[in-house]
Amino acid sequence: MNEQFIKLGHGYGDIYELFELMKTNQTRIHNAFLLITEHQGKAVCSFAVALKPAGSSQFMPIYICLEGIPYNPESPSKRLTLFEQNCEACHVTPIQVAIKHSSYFEEYELYYQYVTGILRLNHLLPPLQ
Repeated sequence: MNEQFIKLGHGYGDIYELFELMKTNQTRIHNAFLLITEHQGKAVCSFAVALKPAGSSQFMPIYICLEGIPYNPESPSKRLTLFEQNCEACHVTPIQVAIKHSSYFEEYELYYQYVTGILRLNHLLPPLQ
């Protein structure tokens, strides 16, 4: 399986594009992820949705809104509430994963390889073929 992260933005207005992708591709959703990290002493999160390959392809897109959403489970932000509501509407439960912040990596490509490894090790993405 060849997966690729597709960055939509930092979780401001682009979350609505993610929600629309979820709605229009509801039958293709493999998993939804809430990637939690800490940056400058504050917890932030990314929203990500992995879609099953289209047709007979081996390409799995993972759409991500990267690290722009404050994370506080006791007082969730409006964006976090909207993500959870959209996941529920699509009959998927977002999986919470604690990871390192992207600033630990020199390039986003290295960060995406790291996240892919974490997700694959936890059997949240299909194995390599």
